[in-house]
Amino acid sequence: MKPILNIVLLLICFQGYSQTQHKTNTKMKIAVWDTYVTKKDGTIMHFDILAPETIKDTSVIYNYGKDYLKSKEQEEQPLTSKECRFCHVETLRPQWETEIKQNGYFIIEMENCN
Repeated sequence: MKPILNIVLLLICFQGYSQTQHKTNTKMKIAVWDTYVTKKDGTIMHFDILAPETIKDTSVIYNYGKDYLKSKEQEEQPLTSKECRFCHVETLRPQWETEIKQNGYFIIEMENCN
């Protein structure tokens, strides 16, 4: 009877390990949108818009960028496919998670964002 009990316990442990591994391997994927906007003073502002890769509607992405531009007092500047392009997909990083869950996106400031 003991060998059967050991096998059952081993199977239960393996199943729990397998489920844990599955959860850690299904992290949210984030699309990175490389964005260059000409500011009111003529300099080029470079930032990345990070959003869940499941968002396929570019107008949603552009609106995220426009919200960000408004926070930088650049709300009248154009943000279209000319200024903002899909770049690549990354795995969600902990430092982005809270803001993405709250706002739907995260901005990485690269150049001339102040």
